[in-house]
Amino acid sequence: MALGVQLLLLQALWTPAALGRPGSGQAGDGGWQRGGPGAPAAVAEEERCTVERRADLTYAEFVQRYAFFRPVILQGLTDNTRFRALCSRERLLALFGDSVVRLSTANTFSYQKVDLPFQEYVEQLLHPQDPTSLGNDTLYFFGDNNFTEWAPLFRHYSPPPFGLLGTTPAYSFGIAGAGSGVPFHWHGPGFSEVIYGRKRWFLYPPEKTPEFHPNKTTLAWFHDTYPTLAPSARPLECTIQAGEVLYFPDRWWHATLNLDTSVFISTFLG
Repeated sequence: MALGVQLLLLQALWTPAALGRPGSGQAGDGGWQRGGPGAPAAVAEEERCTVERRADLTYAEFVQRYAFFRPVILQGLTDNTRFRALCSRERLLALFGDSVVRLSTANTFSYQKVDLPFQEYVEQLLHPQDPTSLGNDTLYFFGDNNFTEWAPLFRHYSPPPFGLLGTTPAYSFGIAGAGSGVPFHWHGPGFSEVIYGRKRWFLYPPEKTPEFHPNKTTLAWFHDTYPTLAPSARPLECTIQAGEVLYFPDRWWHATLNLDTSVFISTFLG
């Protein structure tokens, strides 16, 4: 779909009348919590979140306490109501259904890439994670966005107001089914916001390499390895709710587990 046509369609979809339609994405699950083949493996939120939540964080305090030292969950620093409404299932399919998206395998290295129409991904592959599947058998839509094609959507996103000197922000947008996630890996610092659904995070500092198999899914690690960890070997962890933003520092190990079908966007500081 041409960029100009996408802009006109997006403008038509963003109207007060549209916001009032049932299932429009202004509230609730945005139409994403639908049944699929198989049942989602039961994964609960953690008993105790071990990542701080902050609703009143200043930039000075962010730099002094968190930016280079530990993760933090930000609340209420931006208002992405408009972006969230445009990320409902109905609207994204209307805008980008014919667009080709690039999927990655859900293993630590994500070597394999598969291109297919966004509508095909949503309607055929966006189902709960099979607990027996390996990471290289699981396709995951995250990153690898065509920034020209997705610009009509991204221009409505308000990223966290905190940056780091010498870095440039880059977006990675994704949608994934319940029980899916990315196994442990690390890279530069960044923010990750949940738009719909819930995403459970597990984090270790750079000096503490987690025990994991690079081709097993996070769900398999959670069922097989996580219960065997001594309390001192457990990661920092927390479930990020819709509207919350997690900040992770440079080179911190992290793995994710979507507790629901989730829509999310990360801002990488590279």
